[in-house]
Amino acid sequence: MAKMTGARFLAETVHGYGISHVFFMPYIAPRALMEMEKLGIGRIQTHGEKAATYMADGYARIKRAPALCMAQSVGALNLAAGLQDAYLACSPVIAITGRELQRNQQRHAYQEVDHRAPFSAVAKYSAYVSGPAYLPHHLRQAFRLAVSDTPGPVHLDLEGIAGQAVVDTESDFEVIVEELFSQIPPFRPEAEMEQVMIALHLLAQAERPVIVAGGGVTASGARAELIALAEKLSIPVATSLNAKAMFPAKHPLAVGVPGSYSRACANQIVCEADLVFFVGSHTGGQVTNGYSILLQGTPVIQLDINPQELGRNYPIQVGLQGDVRNTLRQMLAQTPSVEPRQPWIGRVQTFVQAWKESVREQVNADALPMRPERLCREVSDALPSDAILVSDTGHAGIWTGTMLDLKHPEQSYIRCSGSLGWGLPAAMGAKCAAPERPVLCFTGDGGIWYHLSELETAVRCGIHTVTLVNNNHSLNQEKRGVEAIYGDQTTGSDELWLFSKTDFAKIAEAMGCIGLTVNRPSEISGALDQAFSAKRPVLIDVKTDVDGIAPRAWMPA
Repeated sequence: MAKMTGARFLAETVHGYGISHVFFMPYIAPRALMEMEKLGIGRIQTHGEKAATYMADGYARIKRAPALCMAQSVGALNLAAGLQDAYLACSPVIAITGRELQRNQQRHAYQEVDHRAPFSAVAKYSAYVSGPAYLPHHLRQAFRLAVSDTPGPVHLDLEGIAGQAVVDTESDFEVIVEELFSQIPPFRPEAEMEQVMIALHLLAQAERPVIVAGGGVTASGARAELIALAEKLSIPVATSLNAKAMFPAKHPLAVGVPGSYSRACANQIVCEADLVFFVGSHTGGQVTNGYSILLQGTPVIQLDINPQELGRNYPIQVGLQGDVRNTLRQMLAQTPSVEPRQPWIGRVQTFVQAWKESVREQVNADALPMRPERLCREVSDALPSDAILVSDTGHAGIWTGTMLDLKHPEQSYIRCSGSLGWGLPAAMGAKCAAPERPVLCFTGDGGIWYHLSELETAVRCGIHTVTLVNNNHSLNQEKRGVEAIYGDQTTGSDELWLFSKTDFAKIAEAMGCIGLTVNRPSEISGALDQAFSAKRPVLIDVKTDVDGIAPRAWMPA
């Protein structure tokens, strides 16, 4: 035990767990931030609490480890709002907030708001830390719970608007770092062998099996095992957006992304399957297109590290509770290779080829303004072999999920789980986690408007991301729905989805970034080369067709 401030204890502990950056909106725990500086932890002061949370989320997903964000009492609910995306994405973000002193609670103190309900909705664990003596226990619990079972955000509410009653006070502390909980997954349990053998028997007997791989494959680092099992058992693989990088896009067994942000062929193939093996997937509404593409009565096998997920949305023939990587290794060790399922694989490839033919014209279009499908093709061809692609939601998620192929096993893909505007700050967090790798944020003008001010943060803090804006001066994903309500396109309906035309390159330059404008497909590769070799943050403003609207997801009749 040693006498030190809570600030020093907090700094030494997070440093011991390997956290290299903290993302925050002042005024919060300045003494702790000073102690973090002494230990070499980067301090990224943002222009908003949500952006701080999104940065921590991007950092955690790329590092597969806990991340840290902080805000004072009055900004706590903004931090909670930002934590929603980390919660939906199962990202181990530790959020620290200040709260009004206990003696002033429920007395209309300045900035007093009850933090319990907002954080209980978006955190696995939320604890009130009333003084320095309670910090060691709750901080240890925060790291442990953030990475265990299904990872997710946790929250500590420190006494004092800026946490000062905890961090500014001296106490006897022992810094204990449990390295086991410094990464995900901390444990790698294996499924029961009896259940593994039953699952393998069902997979061998099926005529039209499909694997649907989810974010658990990414969290477990099980790309090689997924590929090996699919090849050994001759099973097509569909990947959720969270597992997009986990199966080669050009592999003959690759189906693409199913669900609502999907390729038609992926939904068609899942719909025709006579057995679906969900691997590390929550089987949620997005990957199943509102629970529509898995026909009622289709047998299901599900593998997940969290037993609470097994059978949550679909009755299961077999439930495998275990770490994805180790359980797939079990399966590989226990099964012989099967003969290729030629009729089924042939039908799968027919679906895939038909989808490619259906989008060929748009993918190769030279029209101006540029088609987003052509933009994705050019980005796919120009993306560095070790790049991290960070996608916003909405059309950005649809285009990158369906039209942009990752061609190298070292490439990574993370995407927004629903909060438009997440892309830019998340890309900055990803760059902090992997500064040696090129990071590309793919967003639209609707997304970039949310946190455009964080370009100044990127410049000030030396975070050299590349941001590509699919600029069609609109939220054109909303066009169909709005006009369906109005009955036609009108001036009033246009007001609900169209923006003014904006030169984002000039705005970026005014903030100290390099701003590039692209009008033609032939200019994209050169712009990306210039951007990735630059020593400053870069924004590429790509002028695209406002009528470039993604088709609705395929559904069974």
